[in-house]
Amino acid sequence: MSDAPVIGRRGFVGGAVAIAMIGSATPLMAEDGAMFGLIGKLKAKPGQRDALAALLAGGSETMPGCISYVVAEDLADADALWITEIWESKAAHDASLSLPAVKEAIAKGRPLIAGFESGAQTRPISGVPGATK
Repeated sequence: MSDAPVIGRRGFVGGAVAIAMIGSATPLMAEDGAMFGLIGKLKAKPGQRDALAALLAGGSETMPGCISYVVAEDLADADALWITEIWESKAAHDASLSLPAVKEAIAKGRPLIAGFESGAQTRPISGVPGATK
């Protein structure tokens, strides 16, 4: 496997998601100053949550334009994960979907996913350097 990041963004998480700061530099933003966020809940096939979480969690710190990517276990559902993403812009997020490593992660992750329960696109306005309304 290459050293390229293995993260399956929106196509993988289906409109999925993040909120922990990766790095300390102020992120670049879109011309209008708006960051782009995704939050989503996905269900792994029974017994596959840990494998899916491991696949999702690898390599996000090297994704161009990715400010934060958090994978969290749902405490009430043993098969569910919450994914929260923050991107410098929607364009940065969209560009990540064309990376070979992302396409590979999508292919590896699909067999582990039972479905998507909810998701939302957001505009981060606090909690990370550079987030403004």
